[in-house]
Amino acid sequence: MNDENKTVLVTGGSRGIGKEVALKFAENGYNIVINYVSEKTDVDEMKKELLDVGAKDILLAKADVTNSEQMEELIKKAIEKFESIDVLVNNAGITKDNLLMRMSEEEFDKVIDVNLKGTYIVTKLVTKYMMKKRKGAIINLSSVVGVAGNAGQCNYSASKAGIIGFTKSVAKELASRNIRANAVAPGFIETDMTQVLSDNVKENIYKQIPLNRMGKAREVAELVYFLGEDTSSYITGQVIGIDGGMVM
Repeated sequence: MNDENKTVLVTGGSRGIGKEVALKFAENGYNIVINYVSEKTDVDEMKKELLDVGAKDILLAKADVTNSEQMEELIKKAIEKFESIDVLVNNAGITKDNLLMRMSEEEFDKVIDVNLKGTYIVTKLVTKYMMKKRKGAIINLSSVVGVAGNAGQCNYSASKAGIIGFTKSVAKELASRNIRANAVAPGFIETDMTQVLSDNVKENIYKQIPLNRMGKAREVAELVYFLGEDTSSYITGQVIGIDGGMVM
């Protein structure tokens, strides 16, 4: 349980893996800061859910990770309200899959912009405050395809591989200020996107995974939470796969 008044910022934390991460930190008494972009986000429902499981306080705001002004405003509000951001989880991400020969520049640029540049923008803004406090943990969501590549996802794979290089560089830069940075590389995780896959496609996926199943968003959240807590205080600059053994 979080005995101190600690705050986590989870980008894109209103659904999928990000939502599970936010709920895990909420259960442990953190203040939760979430940005979202979708008009469909039910802010009141999200707040209720987080408070019900134990969040100390909540700040939810519409802000785009690719817009430094919007994110700066959100982060300033978070600092005014909670005094610090102790843990940053860069989770916001999109896919626009296509084979290289058919991929438009717009499809390539948009994915790099959200996944990689968004991570840079938010990390740069948050670390300013972490450096003053001389403490902090950054967890960046990469992917198994950032390590191994995937046909039809050269934009997504490039963005997630970029996050790995970015994480390692940030870890080296900020270690002297007691700020840790690690990346998590999930494999196939049960989300809204994978639910629509046919049984046949799922069977073919399971053949690639030694544990013979998809992971759960909750399992990723447990790992992210561990990396945000002091129990992992000697871990930095690492890329931790959570993929059922898919890439070894």
